[in-house]
Amino acid sequence: MSAGDEVLSIDIEEPGNGDHLKVFRKVNILDRVALDDVFRDFAPVCVVHLAARTDLDANSDLDGYSANVKGVQNVVDAVSGQTSVKRCIFASTKLVCPTDYKVKSEYDYCPDTMYGQSKVAGEKIVRDCTTMCCDWCIVRPTSIWGPWADVPYGKFFRMVGRGFYFHPGRVDLPKSFGYVGNVVFQIRKILDAPREQIHQKVFYLSDYDTFTIRNWADTISAKLRNRRVRTFPEPVVRLIAWAGDLMKLCGIKEPPFSSFRLRNMQADTTGIPLEPIRRLTGPLPFSMKEGVEETVEWFRKHNLIQRGGL
Repeated sequence: MSAGDEVLSIDIEEPGNGDHLKVFRKVNILDRVALDDVFRDFAPVCVVHLAARTDLDANSDLDGYSANVKGVQNVVDAVSGQTSVKRCIFASTKLVCPTDYKVKSEYDYCPDTMYGQSKVAGEKIVRDCTTMCCDWCIVRPTSIWGPWADVPYGKFFRMVGRGFYFHPGRVDLPKSFGYVGNVVFQIRKILDAPREQIHQKVFYLSDYDTFTIRNWADTISAKLRNRRVRTFPEPVVRLIAWAGDLMKLCGIKEPPFSSFRLRNMQADTTGIPLEPIRRLTGPLPFSMKEGVEETVEWFRKHNLIQRGGL
């Protein structure tokens, strides 16, 4: 990290950025023995637990999301058994409630996906633990995008770059999304904050300024293609979504479009409390436009996208 901290990254996959291999160890958080070993060897002071299965596969049951339940239990146990740990951040998700839900309290659980249910179970494991002696908090990221993004937002940038993206109808409600540079900034602020400001609290991680998908797509398209994105009539969009639903019924796991994606695109996702994290961090370092510029430059640097498309 830029602050000069000694860092260790553990994951089941090697990092996409080869420069990070020097601080990487391959560990599956479902392997309790290996996890305990790495905690004992490295003796971390701060732990940021981000590992999770994050897809929304409707055909999976809760056992399919064991990384989000048993994995959290293993991390809680490893933290409890390592006296060096002073602070731990556990990443959950805003999808402990539906994406368009107006959150009433941090205990207001009503997930509408198996992924969301698994994250509720993970949060309850953290809250119910009586053996962790460190400061801890739970963070609920919104939709996070930026460099190194793959599915879905890396794909979104590439579709806009190719001119394949069309906006679905005239509905264009505001979104709470998080540029990765801002979310890293927020996590760093949580790590450095006094105990009384973060201990046993819940923070949503998101940009503070909302924007619409149309505005976002137009900003990306202007950077890549010097033009705005197209809009398709609502009836045509619904036909395409139904075709995607039919493809799912025929066994195609990830059709290009579906009714589920259409609902998410047309939902107002701003019903989350951001004032607690805003008070902690102050202004964020990146605007949406600056995030788009950095992301586009990253795609170009890695020969994944060029001006005018792919």
